Amino acid sequence: METTTLSFENMHVHGELFANLLRARRESFIVRNNWDLPEANGMEYDQYDTPASRWIAVHEFGEVLAGIRLTPTTARCGIYTYMIRDAQRGLLESIPQDLLYFEAPVAPHIWESSRVFVSQSVPANKRMRVQANLMGEMISAARTLGATQILGLVPAVWSRWIARLGLDAEAAGPKMEIDGSMSQVAMMNLAGTLH
Repeated sequence: METTTLSFENMHVHGELFANLLRARRESFIVRNNWDLPEANGMEYDQYDTPASRWIAVHEFGEVLAGIRLTPTTARCGIYTYMIRDAQRGLLESIPQDLLYFEAPVAPHIWESSRVFVSQSVPANKRMRVQANLMGEMISAARTLGATQILGLVPAVWSRWIARLGLDAEAAGPKMEIDGSMSQVAMMNLAGTLH
């Protein structure tokens, strides 16, 4: 099992990995969750998949097992910034505006995680290892990028697996149903995380 952080600068080195990540996102979010998201050529994408973002893929034998997108909260592309902030600003119909307890931050030391998934094909006895690899690489990549905090809209059960992984996070918004799934914004503090 490998874990790779992709960027526009290095994706050419990793062959089909980026395309496979977008295919796995489509499978997870459009096919399995039935979310109404943009897709093309069997891949899911949106306005936040820009050169400002990074993508983490846990993969094995060409199959993407899990993934995350990291976007700086300072990002800007036309009217869009990052997903949580744009939802709060009323730019996204599918995510409620009241998803945060505070105004969405814009700071170089805070990055957003989004499009977090673990493939349905990952067996139960392997899921914890896949999640640990995914979170470990996310933390490492975020730190390399200068982040001390990560803000993410995640499944509402995040507190169960985040504690098992020994990570420091707190609720940053209320639990809410979004497209048929219970979700919540959480803020992860990287300063105390040793992974």
